Amino acid sequence: MTEANERLTSPDRREEDLSELSLRPRLLAEMIGQGRVKENLSILIQAAKARGEALDHVLFYSPPGLGKTTLAHILANEMEVKIKVTSGPAIERAGDLAAILTNLQSVDILFIDEIHRLGRVVEEILYPAMEDYALDITIGKGPSARSIRLKLPHFTVVGATTRLALLTAPLRSRFGAIHRLGFYETPAMEAIVTRGAIVLQVDINAGGTSEIACRARGTPRVALRLLRRVRDYAQVRADGCITRSVAKEALALLEIDDLGLDNADRSVLTTIIEKFHGGPVGLQTIAASISEEPDTVMDVVEPYLLQLGFIDRTPQGRVATPGAYQHLGLELPTAPQQRLPEI
Repeated sequence: MTEANERLTSPDRREEDLSELSLRPRLLAEMIGQGRVKENLSILIQAAKARGEALDHVLFYSPPGLGKTTLAHILANEMEVKIKVTSGPAIERAGDLAAILTNLQSVDILFIDEIHRLGRVVEEILYPAMEDYALDITIGKGPSARSIRLKLPHFTVVGATTRLALLTAPLRSRFGAIHRLGFYETPAMEAIVTRGAIVLQVDINAGGTSEIACRARGTPRVALRLLRRVRDYAQVRADGCITRSVAKEALALLEIDDLGLDNADRSVLTTIIEKFHGGPVGLQTIAASISEEPDTVMDVVEPYLLQLGFIDRTPQGRVATPGAYQHLGLELPTAPQQRLPEI
């Protein structure tokens, strides 16, 4: 990684984290998929470089693993500037944010992951920093207190969130470019697996690539995780080459089915169908039934099930669709039972 990838995190990262960093594309031309987003970002970058200015503030939102952090680093590499990386929960006090802002150089990028989890007091400090490139500091208390405004260099905030609705309207309105990242199509996933295999020096054929790609839930992070686990299986149980049959055996051992559903996904579907007769049933009830957090069900499990068309969200709660019954091999009820709305 170059100097542009400086991080505000512990240097003691796990081996897989370092491997994932090396698997990330560094430039827009190297990134696979997200064509419309890449085109808009390319225009944004070229215009900013032509004017010699910092990028406008950018916000990415999507389910986890679709490339928000990767795009933030790509912006830094394309602009040839440094990037400071932090997250909303890590900035607990206004002083923490002030320390970061005062260490930024001109046209630097500040990447804030999970930006919707910033505290309200911290947000109030960020507003003038983003809009006026100024830091308002109050010195003293009571009648003798006075406010000082420090000028900041023109910098760029790149925010990432999985929960756009939780972002406050004043903060959201200060981003000049807001982009949603969608799930990847199968050809793009195959290209990502192929690239990952080259970086990891994994021996894989077209059948193995296709098998991993079609079970990766349209998510690059999942595809690369599965590639590592199938690589381990091929190394221990096969001759080291990932073929379609080897990939199927490894993914079956991981309990990942043909569509990429894992135990958590199937637990949600079977809970709705078997315990609550197909729904409607509320999110809190589903989470309690499978001993999981509601946020995990909503942010991690539901997006892919919704994409597959296996569940519907209704005002009364979640409902399993005929496709879910068919995938699980269950008989579709002839007359859905009416349930009282949850209190």
